Amino acid sequence: MKKLHMGPANCSLDLGDGSERAEYVNQDYILHKLGRPHRGVNIMYTYYPNDKEWPARISKYYKDKDISGAWDYPYDDYFPYGADGHPFDQMADIRKHGQEVLLTLTLDCGLSDEQLREVARQLRPYGRMMIRINHECCGSWFQHNKRYTYEQVGAFFVKFAGIIREEAPNVRIIFCGGWGKEDGHMEQEEAFKNCYDVADFWSCDTYLALHYGWPVDVAEPENVQRSWKADSVQKLVDQFTRTYKRACELTPVPKPMITAEFNTDGDVTGPRMQGESVVRFAHYWRDNKIDWFKSISMYQFRDRGRLGLEIEDPNNDAVGIEQPMLKMYRDEVLNDPWFMPTFEEGDEVPFPAKLRWGSSEDADGLAIPIEFEGNPEFCEMTVEQNIGLMVELNGRWFYKAPGVKTIDMMSAFFDKPLDGPCTLTMKLFAPPADGLNVNDGSVDWNINYRATLEEAPKMRIRYQAPGVVG
Repeated sequence: MKKLHMGPANCSLDLGDGSERAEYVNQDYILHKLGRPHRGVNIMYTYYPNDKEWPARISKYYKDKDISGAWDYPYDDYFPYGADGHPFDQMADIRKHGQEVLLTLTLDCGLSDEQLREVARQLRPYGRMMIRINHECCGSWFQHNKRYTYEQVGAFFVKFAGIIREEAPNVRIIFCGGWGKEDGHMEQEEAFKNCYDVADFWSCDTYLALHYGWPVDVAEPENVQRSWKADSVQKLVDQFTRTYKRACELTPVPKPMITAEFNTDGDVTGPRMQGESVVRFAHYWRDNKIDWFKSISMYQFRDRGRLGLEIEDPNNDAVGIEQPMLKMYRDEVLNDPWFMPTFEEGDEVPFPAKLRWGSSEDADGLAIPIEFEGNPEFCEMTVEQNIGLMVELNGRWFYKAPGVKTIDMMSAFFDKPLDGPCTLTMKLFAPPADGLNVNDGSVDWNINYRATLEEAPKMRIRYQAPGVVG
């Protein structure tokens, strides 16, 4: 058994899970469906506590209101931040499954400093999470742009970023602004030029195709209002390149460029062609080995429209209908080495073994060799200890919750059977058992979570079933 370090991918992958268009899907289901965790999971919330309708989900408060668009409400139709225990239960679920939280939060720019400090303090136990503050801020559809000027939105971003640095230095900050223009300047450059300096990441949301009239109209070729659009991969690549170049000119320290929302809308392309352009976009950055473009966030896992790997069943919002894009994304992007974390084996270590979880891009676990005589008929791992684990075998990841002793790992061999004897390396990590970092008095408690695995996992591997039905 050896120490194993997990590091960042060349280009990381995040996944949106819930928005104004869909409900949150638990991470157990997503892990079984996709086979491996993402770098992070993007959840979308809004915070307008001074509004008279708060804390209602605004579309439910005005469920009989005749809307003309998805943003035709007093505040944004995300789930209300801080209501009914959300988003903290979801944040814990994400982290238990070896992923980082990407919290998209639209806030009232009129909130007091103390209200903002309280939000920041609530984020302390969630490790190296990311927050995206008032995204798409060069637009006109969100309440932060309807109620405030671009200059006020920019000043609010800088102020809230400073408060986060003071109260929750573990949190990384994303600025989601506009595009670099062909004249060499940025959209709304004067209003937002200071935002590029205080952020940790620069982001632009983009869709190769988008039906932005959803849900009030249908994308049809003859649609007079032209409520949809379709772009080329090259057009978006050029936009990102211009944006990154100009952002580097606005600040002395370059930051990684990401896209915190990306997809192709099946309303425009149809479900069969949807995934092809997503794969081409991802492979462009891989094939050209662009080192400043650091992550793609797929919007989203399940959607009421056609912006998801699954469509929500209109009869039952707990049921998803897999789309053709899911398999393409899983096979050609998610499991492509360019988009996967890196692993480095170190020295041999004994049990009890010390494990450290810094993030899904910085963790110390174990590499355990397992000899197989051939393709197994049963493969199970038992850990008696009350510990949470993320485990990979033969390219597939599994989660063991603290109260669970045995997990079935046979699905690692359904699509990738062994063709003879071999030795596989089982990768094992221990993210926070309840999703939270514990303030144990150590100076880095809100960055690093530590656990001890007392003894080696016990494996039950069999190559023949005990009986045959005649």
